[in-house]
Amino acid sequence: MEVEQASTVTNFTVPGPIGAIPVRLYQPQGRVKSGDLQALVLYFHGGGFVSGGLDDADLQARYIAQHSRAVVLSVAYALAPAKPFPAAPEDAYAAACWAVKNAGMLHIDPHQIAVAGDDAGGNLAASLTMITRDRCSAPFVAQVLISPMLDPSMTLLGDAKRLNSDMTAEACALRYRQYLPQTMQRLHPYAAPLEASRLAGLPPAYIATAGCDVLHTEAEKYAASLIHAGVHTQVARFAGITHDALRSHIPLLKEIVEFLRRRFSAIAGPTNPAFQFQPS
Repeated sequence: MEVEQASTVTNFTVPGPIGAIPVRLYQPQGRVKSGDLQALVLYFHGGGFVSGGLDDADLQARYIAQHSRAVVLSVAYALAPAKPFPAAPEDAYAAACWAVKNAGMLHIDPHQIAVAGDDAGGNLAASLTMITRDRCSAPFVAQVLISPMLDPSMTLLGDAKRLNSDMTAEACALRYRQYLPQTMQRLHPYAAPLEASRLAGLPPAYIATAGCDVLHTEAEKYAASLIHAGVHTQVARFAGITHDALRSHIPLLKEIVEFLRRRFSAIAGPTNPAFQFQPS
């Protein structure tokens, strides 16, 4: 699968609460006019909280950067079991704070930041929206959750055999045990967004699920909870697609780009051409 190359891809680290955080910055081809600011998408890779890295998010990040005309900052957060909860969401928050603080250097509008992630990264993207709201930080304009892991209690898992799922209950349980070694952590909203009782005030959401994935029910339940709380939410299930395949599924990536364009344009209004909708 080929994805058009971003003009500039840069690897570096940003300071985190327990050490340096590796990040990868994607700047799209065809920079906007001098003086115009671009939107930013913070992307968090998958890997079940215990594995994965910047390379696992490379295709998604490149595609979003090129087709949404936004800068993408991919974040390699702390992994369990060496660094269990809350290390990962705190790294996510630190990366977001760094981006806002360095908006001028990045040539981004700090009021035009979205969060996105797949698998465990979807969990972190969702929890980050809650953390920023609770800490009175600048709100995000959108959140994109791709086959997210949202329920450590695993009460809504589907049947892997019936669904022909590549993700299993056993794999989920092993990952959650390493990420959340203390039982009570499984009820913390920053670890278990599905358990959160306060969803009002969160940014508009796009939630994508795979038809062949034991996790699709919990993600769709979370989407329903957001809608009930008054959060603008778009949810899509991709039939015949597995958990691992969804993150690089081009029809999904196209929908994400359209969603982000709409959200950036809705906030920016007609005065800034950097955020105007441009058909592919």
